[in-house]
Amino acid sequence: MAEEVVLLDFRPSMFGMRVRIALAEKGVKYVYKEENLSNKSPLLLQSNPIHKKIPVLIHNGKPICESLNIVHYIDEFWKDKAPLLPSHPYHRAQALFWADFIDKKVHETGRGIWASKVDKHGMAQNELKESLKQLEEVLGDKPYFGGDTFGFLDVALIPFHQWFYAYETVGRFNLDCPKLIEWAKRCLQRESVSTSLANEMEIYEFVLGYRKLNELD
Repeated sequence: MAEEVVLLDFRPSMFGMRVRIALAEKGVKYVYKEENLSNKSPLLLQSNPIHKKIPVLIHNGKPICESLNIVHYIDEFWKDKAPLLPSHPYHRAQALFWADFIDKKVHETGRGIWASKVDKHGMAQNELKESLKQLEEVLGDKPYFGGDTFGFLDVALIPFHQWFYAYETVGRFNLDCPKLIEWAKRCLQRESVSTSLANEMEIYEFVLGYRKLNELD
């Protein structure tokens, strides 16, 4: 029986981009359903009744929620392609730790810039720059976070690179993370990444619309 895979998503979402990359890395064919976040579909509300958020992966009728959890699921279910998570328990634990750090630090402080009033940006800008500096230290001189192989932590972080332009333009500051920029260029050479990411300007237009709607400027 053929696999039935459906992705409920929103194109500019960094969390949705993660799932799209993971599916592309594994060569999984799926049906893409774009959600209107101001008028969520009954399918989304039924599939994720707790958080009512995208992305949701529906695999053979069963929903899986939360992007890192979904990427982990994809990695475990479709084992015929190269794994995304490291095989060694310690390295796996480290990848999961830093992926959680990205959600709690990079995402939250980035949101503190693009989704808040200008007079609230200062602290968020400093925290975001510090978080990216810490990630540069984790990356070190390796091509990817897992070493020579593109993996779970790269999938977790690379969508945020597409948001850098919006962070910097709305916040009127410079992130100053040269190692991450070079790392992102390597990631973007992968077809799974380049075809799965939203365009920087597409994201910026979404941010401008959000800010206008919420009277943040």
